[in-house]
Amino acid sequence: MKLNYYPETDSLYISLSEQPSVESHEISEGVLLDYDADGKLVGIDIDNVSNKVEMEKPILSS
Repeated sequence: MKLNYYPETDSLYISLSEQPSVESHEISEGVLLDYDADGKLVGIDIDNVSNKVEMEKPILSS
């Protein structure tokens, strides 16, 4: 899993796979799920993330 934050657009992309995305579905305003050709979830895109997530102190657990 990779997290990529883009400050110029205030968006966070959570990459769950190396497979390319071929389809996206918006599940909530500004939250999109990306799927590969087999229908498997490969990424999550969150727009305006600073309004939705506390970005100063992220907590990651494995």
